[in-house]
Amino acid sequence: MGIVAGLDSSPDFTRIVVCDADTGAVLRQGYAPHPVESPDGARPSDIDPQAWLLSLGEAAGGGLLEGVQAIGVSAQQNALIPLDAQGNTVRPALVGGDKRAQVAAADLVDALGGREAWAQAVGSVPQAAQLVTKLRWLAKNEPENARRTAVLLQAHDWLVWQLLGRPVRRTTDRGGASGTGYWSAATGAYRPDLVELALGHQAMLPEVIGPSDAAGTTPEGLLISAGTGETMAAAFGLGIGLGDAVVSLGASGSVMAVHPEALADQSGMITSLADATGMHLPVVTTLNAVRTLRGTAELLGLPDLESLSDLAMKSTPGAHGLVLLPYLEGERTPNLPHTAGTLAGLRRESMKPEHLARAAFEGMLCGLADALDVLRGRGVDVRRIFLLGPAAELPAVQAAAPSLFGAQVVVPQPADYAAIGAARQAAWALGVSQGTLDPRTPPAWQGAAAQVLEPGDELAVGQAVRQQFVAVREQTHPGAFRV
Repeated sequence: MGIVAGLDSSPDFTRIVVCDADTGAVLRQGYAPHPVESPDGARPSDIDPQAWLLSLGEAAGGGLLEGVQAIGVSAQQNALIPLDAQGNTVRPALVGGDKRAQVAAADLVDALGGREAWAQAVGSVPQAAQLVTKLRWLAKNEPENARRTAVLLQAHDWLVWQLLGRPVRRTTDRGGASGTGYWSAATGAYRPDLVELALGHQAMLPEVIGPSDAAGTTPEGLLISAGTGETMAAAFGLGIGLGDAVVSLGASGSVMAVHPEALADQSGMITSLADATGMHLPVVTTLNAVRTLRGTAELLGLPDLESLSDLAMKSTPGAHGLVLLPYLEGERTPNLPHTAGTLAGLRRESMKPEHLARAAFEGMLCGLADALDVLRGRGVDVRRIFLLGPAAELPAVQAAAPSLFGAQVVVPQPADYAAIGAARQAAWALGVSQGTLDPRTPPAWQGAAAQVLEPGDELAVGQAVRQQFVAVREQTHPGAFRV
């Protein structure tokens, strides 16, 4: 079929991969940081979208896209680009988990009649990061900008629109739409009334096109696929399907799995997203993952996580009875926003650095196993778990994860799976346009090179450690966790 490209516009950089359309083999790569500087070193919450175009142009330099027939776009989620009636940006894009919007989230929950009403309406309860919440913040804090806002786009919608030369038609995909807070994965339809509830008036929303549809063709004849959010693109790039879950180890953690139907969860623990294939992608988030390890390393005076892992491996499963509830930033799963962490099981023999190091790894992984249980408790089949993030390479994580999760664990080699997923989407749209691929069946690309870990004989020991964690959690926070 030829060659295709996938570009991933993340919060910090643009990465482009050029792939063989039939096999998915990566042929060329490009990279450029976003030209965004913040004087205090913190990532800004307001970004001029032109920065994304500048880094895209730089990443594509040197003839990188020569011979490419189709491009897919993956981009950071939760970025709101408000446009006026002429298609100009009303203000810089509101990006990331903007803490300014936390009050707006609570306002919206009350305005619709509670968490359950939102879960039934769109499959998620408003959070600070979501577009619907940012609209509410805009209406309350920048009313003139809110009044001028006529069109609502996300990062990947905006980039696709720019690549196509800013046509009258604006598009998005199911994956991106499902994270807005005003589109329902269950019904496949927008809720314009929720836009009005948040913004104060209606706005034009992009057309939601199918996973294998093309958004359009550039004047030069380059096909542009639907595009999607980074989470959905990464899942597509990994090639996960039914029975698979992905556990991402960032400062916070997330667990997502492929499921044939949307899940409404009134507790708000599950965010019901759509994926990039026509299936669903329920996600459960924990606030404490690698930040638990970093805090423990600092407490023990260790320079890095590798040293913490080495120390933890000197202990044994169960850390001599030491249990860490890793709720250092409060917690979302279970819903304990104002709590703190707990260290239990202190005895003279357990008060050694290696046992605390081991307890930190086990506590982090048990917290993520709780998130997995939320999905399993709703009928989501989880037989294989992909473990992502630099911490997935640590020996202490790999030693404990399979038995604590009770499933085969796959640790893929580091790669930009979001860009690869975007390229795979481009190959799908290209194949459909040429009549060589079924619109319901994506191209079968080579799977990610990975290390496979089995629970094996350690399963019983791991489940005993898990029960020890659950017992401390229930004693400390009785009834907080309901699956």
